[in-house]
This record gives sequence, C-alpha cells and structure tokens, in this order.
Amino acid sequence: MDRNDKMQTHFSLPKCTKQRYNEWIFSDVPSDITIEVCGGNFALHKFPLVARSGRIRKLAAELRDSDVSKVELFSLPGGAEAFELAAKFCYGINFEITSSNVAQLCCVAEYLEMTEEYSKDNLFSRAEAYLDSIVCKNLEMCVEVLQQCENLLPLAEELNIVSRCTEAIATKACTEQIASSFSRLEYSSSGRLHMNKPAKCEEDWWIEDLSVLRIDLYQMIISAMRCRGVRPESIGASLVHYAQKVLTKKPSLWSAAPNQTKVEIVGAIPHEQKVVVETIAGLLPVEKLTVPVSFLFGLLRTAIMYDCSIACRLDLERRIAAHLEMASLDDILIPSFRHSGDTLFDVDTVHRILVNFSQHDDGEDDMDDGSGYESDEPHSPSQTALIKVAKLVDNYLAEIAPDANLKLSKFMVIAEILPSHARLTDDGLYRAIDIYLKAHQGLSDTERKKLCKLIDFQKLSQEAGAHAAQNERLPIQAIVQVLYFEQVRLRNALCCSSSYPDEEPKFVSYQSRRISSGALSAAMSPRDNYASLRRENRELKLELARMRMRLNDLEKEHVCMKQDLQKSSSYNLMSSFTKRIGKMSLFGLSYSRGSTSPSKRSQKTDFSKVLS
Repeated sequence: MDRNDKMQTHFSLPKCTKQRYNEWIFSDVPSDITIEVCGGNFALHKFPLVARSGRIRKLAAELRDSDVSKVELFSLPGGAEAFELAAKFCYGINFEITSSNVAQLCCVAEYLEMTEEYSKDNLFSRAEAYLDSIVCKNLEMCVEVLQQCENLLPLAEELNIVSRCTEAIATKACTEQIASSFSRLEYSSSGRLHMNKPAKCEEDWWIEDLSVLRIDLYQMIISAMRCRGVRPESIGASLVHYAQKVLTKKPSLWSAAPNQTKVEIVGAIPHEQKVVVETIAGLLPVEKLTVPVSFLFGLLRTAIMYDCSIACRLDLERRIAAHLEMASLDDILIPSFRHSGDTLFDVDTVHRILVNFSQHDDGEDDMDDGSGYESDEPHSPSQTALIKVAKLVDNYLAEIAPDANLKLSKFMVIAEILPSHARLTDDGLYRAIDIYLKAHQGLSDTERKKLCKLIDFQKLSQEAGAHAAQNERLPIQAIVQVLYFEQVRLRNALCCSSSYPDEEPKFVSYQSRRISSGALSAAMSPRDNYASLRRENRELKLELARMRMRLNDLEKEHVCMKQDLQKSSSYNLMSSFTKRIGKMSLFGLSYSRGSTSPSKRSQKTDFSKVLS
C-alpha cells in the first residue's frame, strides 16, 4: 500500500465524528490549531495553512493573543470532504483533480481565499484551469460537474461554474447537430444539394445524460440550447424523456385510465413535482409537432393533479388545441382529480380545449384571402381537421354519457361547440345522445326536446334513421322529423328511378345526388360549400347546353312532322309527339348561379306544414 492509499484509508471516518485522527499530517510535530468543519475536527498546523489560505490567516491572527486554538468554519461549501482536499493541498500532498471534485475545489478555494494573492499556483487557479481546459471540452464531464453543483449553490453560480458548463453543453450539442447535418448532405441528379435523410432524435445521445440533472440546472441548459439553435425536435424529445423519467411514478398520468379511482391519486403532492411540471411546460418549443399530443395531454393531467398555475394549464390547453385532430379518445378522457362528488371526467377542461380549437380554426379561415374560394379541392386542411375532431367529440360524448352525475348543460355545451358543417353525418352524435337519454331517464320532456334539437335528422344514415324511428326514448316531435325525412328520401329515390330509367344516366345520377345532398352540404364549411356550388353550376351549364341542342333538334323534327301532318292529316302522329314532349319536365326547373336546390325548398315547405 503506497502513501496516498494509506492516507486515504486513515481518513475514511464518518462526517459526524467529533474528532478525526489525521495520521496523514506530520505526526512528530504537535498540532497548534484545530479546525472544526460540519462537526468534524481537524488537528492541523498553522504554518502550512496560513501560507495558502487568506481566510485562515485572518482567523489565526485574531486568535494570536488568546488561549483559544480552535477555529470553526461554518457553511463551508463541500463540507468536511472538500476541506480535507484543501488541507492536503496546503500540506503539499498530491491528489487528483477530477470532474467529481473540481466544483468542490473551486468553491472551497474561494471560501478559504486560496488564490494567487496569497500563494503562487494556488488551489483556485489549478481548479479553474482544469475546469476550462478539460471539463468544458467534454459533455459528460460537464453534466457530472453540474450534478456536484446542485449542493454548492449559489456559490457555484457566482463563480460561473454553472454558466460555463451550461454553455459548453449547449455549444457541444449544437456543433454535433451541425456536423450531422453536413454529413447527410449529398448532390442530387440535378446538381443541387439536399439532405439524403431526415434527422433523427436518436442521434442526440445527450438526451439521456441531461435527465439526471435537477430541474433548475436542466432549465438553464435547455434555454442555452434554444439560443444556440439546437433543433426544436431535439429539445422536444429531451423534454419528453426528462418528464417521463421524473414524473412517471404513477404511469396512469401518461395514459388515461377511465377506471382509475380518485383515492389513489389525491394526497400530499410534493412541491418539487409541481415545479417540474410548470418548468417543462414553459420550456416547450413554440413550433408545432415537436412533442406528441399524447405527451401534452399527460402533462396537462399532471398539471391538474398537482394544482399547477392557471397560466401553465391554459398554455397546455392552447398547445393541445393547435393539433387536436391528432389526439385519441384515451388522450381526451381526463379524469376529474379534485371533486369526489362531481363527474368522473374533467368536462370543463375539454370544453376549453374545444373552444381554443374552434377559435384557432376560425382564425386560419380568416387569414385566407379570397382566392381560397376558387379552389376546387373538396376539403381544406382545416376542414379535414374539423371532421376528425368532430368524430373525436362524438366518441367522447358517448364515453361520458353514462355518468349519472353529468349535467345536461355540460353535455350539451360539448355537443354544440363545433359548427354544423363539422359532421358529415350525425350518427355519432345521435348515438351519444341516445346513451345519455338511456342513462338519465329522469329528464323532462322539455329537456329531451332541447337535447334532440342538436341532431340534424336529415344527416342520419339509413340505419341510424331506422333506429331513431323506433326509439321510444326520443320525443314524438323528433320521431316525426325522422319519419318525414325518410319519406322524402324514399320519394326522391323513386322519382329519380322512374323518371329517367334509360336516358342521360349521368344527369340523373347528378340530380339524385343534388336532391339527397342535404347532409353533405350541411357538413361543409362556407368556403367549401361555395366551391361546391361553383362546380354544380358548371355541371348544370353543361347539361343545359346539351339539352338546348336536343331541344333545337326536337323543334326541327317538330316542324317537319307538322308539315307531314298537314299533308297527311294524321292526328295520331301529332298526339304521339305531344306525349314525347311532355316527358321533358326538366325544363320546368329553374337553375341559377348560387340558387338552392328545388328539392330543398320543397322539403322545407312540406316540413313546416308537418310541424304546424
């Protein structure tokens, strides 16, 4: 065993020991000063200490005229372990400076004033040199130093140890991403540079290393990375990994569990967890799709459970609403954490998310210029998102409908939050309302009528209409509407099939589509409906042009036959031709640009008679 190992072995006593037997000092010279640090006593000599430490020099000078030879060092950073290293340095005993002790050495050297002012090449300058030349060039070492700094704050911040390591990590991560981007550049066949494959967050190996840090130090690193230009996707992946590692003591926070009881999640919530949630929510990138929407829902559930600030929860709700169409039913089923006697699910939070989504969708529509109405696309991206969210809402309503404590007003405010053109069909809404009526049989007739007014029975499919016609839970007025629209649909189908059995199949199919397109047109947004009307008008113009040509031919044929009739005095020929002309009832229909379908006008008129 060499000298250093022997010294380390003799000094491995617990920190709480009142007296330390330090055999690594000069045993043949009696000690003349005792240093007490964190309950541990060090019997040392003044000369080597005052030669290196300005603080001990001042304290020893104060004790010169007294009989007291004991000095207490309160709140020494790093405790007895750090002071032992500093004392060894004063005695000239060699030890290795590493990433695990360099932060302690910097802080204890500053506290003991072991600077160049008192001795050349002192402890502080040596630790600083190691920190700048070795640690700041290696990301793993920087993370290890920051871990040591957690117990050395705020002195470690005052000495810029934290800021230097933070900037070094951010610069290293940014440099590696730039190098990775250059390695993926290649020339295309046209001679232009492009990326041969997209960047993957798996290449950012530092994501795992940063997850061991405390939230305040982690926040500094992420903020520095954002300033340095690190990809938002990488920052988002790091936030997801950190949150899942720190906050997943209850896995149900990240995947909704409808059968979860409130007893197991309500209780004493540590303040640190609340700070973590609020900090991560504030660090989320502003760019879309940098984190999964399921993660945002999990973070929102955690924020509600930990009673985070209102600003934090509202910000998460706005982020979720920005791409709500990507959410699943499990995501949107947010348990009610606080009110044991209320509903099973947090309906109010979902309502605010849907309000944000509706406002966001309207804002996108307002930003579009008039040229958007000229598009012949069947659906705009916002309309596609609206349809997906409508299906999600219908499934959500069906899931919360059996809750006996769910009030009618809360159910209805969710059902009517989206515009009418969001639903292609009302089958999902009808199913949810039917489940609610079955679970809440104590509703009055007025409440049932008010609830069923949300359904557009003209947009029900044939199967849903048949079910509604026999549903005893519906009020009689709703059943009358269902029967009426089913009768209109059947009559239109019979008229189309009997009036045009053989000729002009394209026009007949188009007319049939137009007569029965109430659900489709109602499910379109105003912009898409306008584009659809333009297409219909163009098709009508073509059909009318063809019919005019046929009319001209028939008029010529009529003139010829009239002349023949006059010559032959044949009445039967004229009668046959008159019947043939009488079949051309299409000319009695008036089609104009932007006009509504005649069948729709007749339906509205007949329906008002039925209701009266």
